[in-house]
Amino acid sequence: MNGVIVPKATLGRLPIYLRYLKSIRADSKNISATGIAKALGYGEVQVRKDLGAVSGKGKPKVGYDTDDLIERLDAYLGLNKSEQAIIVGAGKLGRALLDYNGFSDFGLDIAAAFDTGDTTQISESGKPIYPMEEFDNFCYRHAIRIGIITVPRDAAQGVCDLMVKNNISAVWSFAPGILSVPDHVVLRQENLALSLAYLTKQI
Repeated sequence: MNGVIVPKATLGRLPIYLRYLKSIRADSKNISATGIAKALGYGEVQVRKDLGAVSGKGKPKVGYDTDDLIERLDAYLGLNKSEQAIIVGAGKLGRALLDYNGFSDFGLDIAAAFDTGDTTQISESGKPIYPMEEFDNFCYRHAIRIGIITVPRDAAQGVCDLMVKNNISAVWSFAPGILSVPDHVVLRQENLALSLAYLTKQI
């Protein structure tokens, strides 16, 4: 099921379903989509569609086996294995992402950030911010596969190239401008200004 691609909105709801199911697993061997929808304030059709995308349909008059559904959601979200990521650029945005604990809902741990400077710093959450000289060694020792870029435009491509050189295969960039990566590297680019401009057109 991990290969199934679901819409962003569905992906955002799956951790909510999972938390609810874990909270009731001791008292409910089975749970229906109707029960989940009622408890969480979602539409029943929406819940059925969301769960169906990652776990198939529940049984008629029985619903879902709660433990089995939890296992399937855990597996899809990758919570049965943790993936580490790193950030390059420890400005305000980089530090905010480093200290955000919501990534753990998706089995992702941002292990550290890197920035220019010659001393190691510690973020508010206690995570390290290393000088760039430590980047290659850290990526090698921790087998890092996900990199996040929060540097200015003129430094972004160089950082991206460094990530690729260190076998990072998925890049999430918040830097302005278009980056170039090899075909085997997954690139996701966020344009915060464009997203905000889109919102202003909707009101």
